[in-house]
Amino acid sequence: MPEAQDVNTLKRRGRRRLVGAIALVLVAVIILPWIFDPQPQQSPPVSVRIPNEDESAFKPKPVPQPPPVEAPKVTAPEPKPAATAQPKPQPEDSERARAEAALANALEFFVPVGAYAKPDGVTAKLKAAKIPYFTEPVATAAGTVMRVRAGPFRNREAAERAHKQIKALGFKPGSVSSRS
Repeated sequence: MPEAQDVNTLKRRGRRRLVGAIALVLVAVIILPWIFDPQPQQSPPVSVRIPNEDESAFKPKPVPQPPPVEAPKVTAPEPKPAATAQPKPQPEDSERARAEAALANALEFFVPVGAYAKPDGVTAKLKAAKIPYFTEPVATAAGTVMRVRAGPFRNREAAERAHKQIKALGFKPGSVSSRS
């Protein structure tokens, strides 16, 4: 009988050693890397600025558009503004003034009228109202449609007047946009 007791004791010791060995392996695999791991890499903070209601209107940067495929159909060209004498800029402002002048000369304003599968009726109304317009083909999931835009206009005021005229024709035009 003493041998049976020794066998049971050896089995218990073997199980305890096995459980202890498993616990040590888990500690070595999970806890030690967690303790000795340096601080995790942090991404730089993202700065988001939301304008207050009191601030000026939000003006997103214009998205570059591909040149229109079809030549613009301009029925009533806008008169070019007469050149006026501007005061001579200060030497430190000369570069900034040149950049602003170049941007002002490069801007064109337009009014999105809509996108249509058959724009003939829309373009006829715009032509009758003597509003300059152009069309651009746009590929969609349903097929190619024609985007109709009024313009180009040399200044925002002319584009705003055209926007009001287009509304009076019964369309729901988009907001005035600029393209350089």
